[in-house]
Amino acid sequence: MINNHRSGRVGRRTFMQVSGVGGLAAAVGVTGQSLGTSAANAAEPADRQVVLVGANPGIQLFDGDTVTAYASAWRVDWSRQGRGNALVLWHDDKVHLYGDNAKLAHWVCQDFTRHFPEVEGLPWPDPIFHHTPARIDIDLETGLRASAGPLRMRCADVRGQRQWITDDFPLGEVPHSLALVLGPAFVGQISLRGRRLPGAITTSGTADRANSSAFVTEAEVWRA
Repeated sequence: MINNHRSGRVGRRTFMQVSGVGGLAAAVGVTGQSLGTSAANAAEPADRQVVLVGANPGIQLFDGDTVTAYASAWRVDWSRQGRGNALVLWHDDKVHLYGDNAKLAHWVCQDFTRHFPEVEGLPWPDPIFHHTPARIDIDLETGLRASAGPLRMRCADVRGQRQWITDDFPLGEVPHSLALVLGPAFVGQISLRGRRLPGAITTSGTADRANSSAFVTEAEVWRA
């Protein structure tokens, strides 16, 4: 297994928790190409169309500066690829994908999650798809419970809710517009086959503005 050290760039949600509206592209430089889109034909913000509506909580675990696991829960209420739930897990240099809609699950995994700063610099092989229902329960007050097959995600102890909006969220080389409501959680766990994955979340900030590598979201709208 390679040493999956953080590159020194801020994580996607950490940046959202400490920043105001806009300016994300100045802090994160994600490389790669969003499937089916190029930087040359990226629409101006005012002309962008909604491509996904839903929620995307996540949990990133660390051992010191080393990423040990990252899990991303997708509850897609509407999208260009349909609706449904999917869970994405990065662990042990492998990507596991859980859901009962293979097309939708691969889309959110490869066009979205693989370009997030949380997984930048980590190996990203072709996902191993597991055809199984994914259950996602999100509450901005109490947290997240998500499950699919042997995978379990849990967020709790949510400390505050705030809106975040930007027109400069890059997926690959293509900027997207993103708006959501965010709740940082001070409890974050990922379990596989009944055993908690190694590592712990990172937390910081103040009582008025908490930061965490575990978080819940709602009212999430992506435009491109």
